[in-house]
Amino acid sequence: MNIITSPLDMQKTARALRRAGKRIGLVPTMGFLHEGHLSLVKLARQQADVVILSIFVNPTQFGPNEDFSRYPRDFERDRTLCETAGVDIIFNPAPEAMYPAGYSIYVEENVLSKGLCGASRPGHFRGVLTVVAKLFNLTLPDVAIFGQKDAQQARLIQQMAHDLNFTVTIVLAPIIRESDGLAKSSRNTYLSPAERREALGLQQALQTARRLYREGERDAQRIIAAMKAGIEQISSARVDYIAIVDRDTLQRAPRLDTPVLVALAVYIGQTRLIDNLTLPEDGLSNLPE
Repeated sequence: MNIITSPLDMQKTARALRRAGKRIGLVPTMGFLHEGHLSLVKLARQQADVVILSIFVNPTQFGPNEDFSRYPRDFERDRTLCETAGVDIIFNPAPEAMYPAGYSIYVEENVLSKGLCGASRPGHFRGVLTVVAKLFNLTLPDVAIFGQKDAQQARLIQQMAHDLNFTVTIVLAPIIRESDGLAKSSRNTYLSPAERREALGLQQALQTARRLYREGERDAQRIIAAMKAGIEQISSARVDYIAIVDRDTLQRAPRLDTPVLVALAVYIGQTRLIDNLTLPEDGLSNLPE
């Protein structure tokens, strides 16, 4: 396994791989890897000759009061997991290499990014799209794998790849969950034992939405109210948003008569967690019964 830290060296390596006829798969991450990330590697391994996993805690997607400085990092642990999973190249650049002095160009999106996480994290998706565009240019992937847990992010990246003519196929991978149903996240490490138990309220709220949908309920506000009522029973919880949106446009859906994304962001203590469910179900949410 090769470790590359220089953006220029990464691009030179990727060009050589493309000239050799190799199919490249990219798995972008911020490190502190868990089973969710490794499931992305497995998908990439199935679809590419060479798997590149990037580890970069991207400063431009964090707000001024967010957790950039304390975001969990453990490169040696990540390297061991990558070797076991069959990653061929780790791309691990420094922030000053990705954003050198004088850097001033960013990727903006003006429709899909306005609601959900974009409403409560201004500038977040500007940072996400910028770094992903740079990663696409540096690693030259044929296929890039993203997780369904960050559903809005994945939808934005699909749109960016289309609108900016990136020749990369975007593949979505199912949410990987703990044995009790909590969606895997590097931020789960912030939770105290009591908060960890209360965090199950997110997937329980999604199960409420699924149950009502299966019973024939199609009014979005009634489903959202039932979800919110459950979350409000959790002492440490504070709702950021609970929303039901069209799966493609991410616009609010008053009724569930077409495919929708049921998404929520909830603070458990000081930790912001997200989760989602697609209805009708497509297998990506991987929500337990």
